Amino acid sequence: MGIPTQVLGLLASLGLLVFVHELGHFFFARLFKTRVEKFYLFFNPGFSILRMKKINGKREFSFFSKSSPESWADYPESTEWGLGWLPLGGYCSISGMVDETKSADSLGEEPQPWEYRSKPAWQRFFIIVGGVLFNFVSAIILYVAIFFTWGDSYLPIENAKYGFKFSETAQKIGFQNGDKILMIDTIKPVDLSDFSIKVLVDNVKEITVLRDTQLFKIAVPSDFARKVVGEGKGIATYQFPFVIGSVVKDTPAEKAGFQSGDSLIAFNQTPMNYFTDYQDSLNQYKEKPITIRVVRSGMVKDLHVIPNKDGKLGVSPVDPVNYFETKTTYYNFFQSIPKGLSFGVEQLGTYIKQFKLVFTKEGASQIGGFGSIGKMFPQEWDWIRFWENTAFLAIILAFMNILPIPALDGGYILFILIEMITRRKPSDKFIGYANYIGFALLLLLLLYANGMDIIRGFFK
Repeated sequence: MGIPTQVLGLLASLGLLVFVHELGHFFFARLFKTRVEKFYLFFNPGFSILRMKKINGKREFSFFSKSSPESWADYPESTEWGLGWLPLGGYCSISGMVDETKSADSLGEEPQPWEYRSKPAWQRFFIIVGGVLFNFVSAIILYVAIFFTWGDSYLPIENAKYGFKFSETAQKIGFQNGDKILMIDTIKPVDLSDFSIKVLVDNVKEITVLRDTQLFKIAVPSDFARKVVGEGKGIATYQFPFVIGSVVKDTPAEKAGFQSGDSLIAFNQTPMNYFTDYQDSLNQYKEKPITIRVVRSGMVKDLHVIPNKDGKLGVSPVDPVNYFETKTTYYNFFQSIPKGLSFGVEQLGTYIKQFKLVFTKEGASQIGGFGSIGKMFPQEWDWIRFWENTAFLAIILAFMNILPIPALDGGYILFILIEMITRRKPSDKFIGYANYIGFALLLLLLLYANGMDIIRGFFK
């Protein structure tokens, strides 16, 4: 469990999304009688884990091979299906198309009827847009299935009876830990996620909170969203009592005598009731002795413990959902279809609004790679979280691929639209050079994003 489960979830999700994306290209290519030379899940520099091709009605396989069997070259009309070893994407090599698998110089002088370059612009448009379309449709299908299977569960913001713990950025503009959120301008947020999204993307001016028994209105500065993104800790989290659910063996907590069911009420003689408060305090006492007061079966005990080098005791709290009254709405099959569709469109719209923050200094500092994506997945396998994350990643993949950047689907679409308007087709060599530039930019972005993950992992 733990990190291996997160890695498994990430690879399974990305593998599924890449397959669906390339399947979109494949579907429209075959629909318009265009040959697909290769269909690969994951990249295969040097060798492929698996190759398969249908020869004379029979499937032939090749395992851990550096190249395709020579005999397969006699059957160019049949697609080679493969599994690569580098899980950074995949590809669908379409005959007569300049892409990551071939250059303009590798194409024959005369276009053939089965080639991509011989097809009219409108057919090439659908061949390219097919990947994005399939990703978005797959997200809608997943959301429909999620609502039909599990319904829609959430914690209404008014049910957060212990209030919220706010980030340092939020406290600077007037929030205090324990505040209960009531209104965003004139709108009542549904839950914490709805609150956070609206504050980040909707230019909110004022937030009303309940503090003890008094109402306070907090003005939201125009640069608040950028500062929140730059801090990288969100705006707020739920406060809930720290009651130990389980104690891990051979950890500081077990050695100090902590037990399941203990309620933590004080830290070094300072009253402290909420789980989030302990998280912050323990980080300041890594490998240093502390005293934590607990209530056990009505009795108060002081336990002396030394947190490990990561500031951890080795305990997990009782699931916070036990402290709150959540709300679940269930949908039958026909109700789940419009719900899934509207939710998917809403998620896409929200992501597009949030995307503008990437172009700020604070947003650029929070760009992450595979490490950041992997943290979306829980350390213990959870099917609903897996499918929710996969659906959301499908929307992100669809949006990112439609951006008008050479080497991405959006770059090809841009060239096709220019051709439709001007009636002049860009040369294959021009598209090839543009793709080289696009690949270089994407590689730099990939290195930057994953480099930021490494920096945050070691220095924060």
